[in-house]
Amino acid sequence: MTSHTDPIAIVALALAIILAGAKVGGHLAERIGQPAVLGELLVGIVLGNLHLVGIENFEPLKANTTLDALARLGVILLLFEVGLESTVGDMLQVGARSLAVAVLGVVAPWVLGWAVGVFMLPQHSVYAHVFLGAILTATSVGITARVLRDLGRAQAPEARIILGAAVIDDILGLVILAVVANLIGAANTGAALSWGAVSIVIGKAMVFLVGALSLGLWLSPHVFRVTARLRGRGILLATGLVFCFLLSWLASVIGLAPIVGAFAAGLVLEQGHYRQFTEKGEHTLVELVKPIASFLVPVFFVLVGMTVEIAAFANRGVLGLATLLTVAAIVGKQLCALGGLGAPLDRLSIGIGMIPRGEVGLIFANIGLGLAINGVPVIDRGIYSAVVIMVMLTTLVTPPLLQWSLARGEARSR
Repeated sequence: MTSHTDPIAIVALALAIILAGAKVGGHLAERIGQPAVLGELLVGIVLGNLHLVGIENFEPLKANTTLDALARLGVILLLFEVGLESTVGDMLQVGARSLAVAVLGVVAPWVLGWAVGVFMLPQHSVYAHVFLGAILTATSVGITARVLRDLGRAQAPEARIILGAAVIDDILGLVILAVVANLIGAANTGAALSWGAVSIVIGKAMVFLVGALSLGLWLSPHVFRVTARLRGRGILLATGLVFCFLLSWLASVIGLAPIVGAFAAGLVLEQGHYRQFTEKGEHTLVELVKPIASFLVPVFFVLVGMTVEIAAFANRGVLGLATLLTVAAIVGKQLCALGGLGAPLDRLSIGIGMIPRGEVGLIFANIGLGLAINGVPVIDRGIYSAVVIMVMLTTLVTPPLLQWSLARGEARSR
């Protein structure tokens, strides 16, 4: 079979274009002080809208099932990587203040997002309004951590509260996502909705998280102790990925998003559990996963960008919705800074640090695209485009605002 008839050939070419574009876009974004994810999104938007100038070659890529599978795998690895950079102990040590910030950072944006949906989308179902609120609950712990690290403030008290609250936000947001997705699924099948059904979904999510974290923390050292005796290359990476994929599958089995399981797997695989490998000179799991994630994660963001229809921006309703969602996203996270009351903290910096939605908001929105009731998508392309604009704007404004706020706080303390 010649190469031009081999179905993998078009995937190989598409990956070459996507990865090249993602890296160039990420480079340009970082050159102007923005996260690389913003450049990857913009590259995807450009590629996905070349048909407007008569270039149709990239249109089939939007429906390519192989690329879609790689992108979904990239999301799983992204949440696994984020989980690896934290531990269960870190989460338990952030204290009641981070928990208060996190809870307010979920409740306030959810209410504001729901209100924006009711106001701007009265013709849509209540599920669309609720899902919009759920999207706004996200906080990009990856982007926030990167900004604080670049500014040299990762060890500041405000930074620890921001990062702790962002991690808790992710878990609360994932639980909310699971609840909303299950409610929409029930409505689609005609099942009755009740507080009992909601309680069951929340219960399953909490049982899974507590069970996965507790069992994983106990089981992980024993598994690594056994696999350390195996000969061959890549044993540590393979063991870590087994945890990641197995928990992703288990999460899906009980009705949760696979990314919930991936995040939980990352949390339980602490570096001390596999010291037998690192003592032999091997890299840590975070270092081993990064090359794979740097391959697959950009595929997700570029494909997400390709689903954005620029033509939808000509619709005043889309731009109006994007504007109000952005305002709600920013204001909602400022309200969460009230959790820092009673301590000598820069609460403005805490609120600003919680603003970026980044990859987590995009993951939520992307899941929303696949939810439908009686064949009608809960999140249509117009709403999706507005959400992407909101994500890009909140990602764009955070670095300069946080830099200004932290500098202001230092000047006041001096």
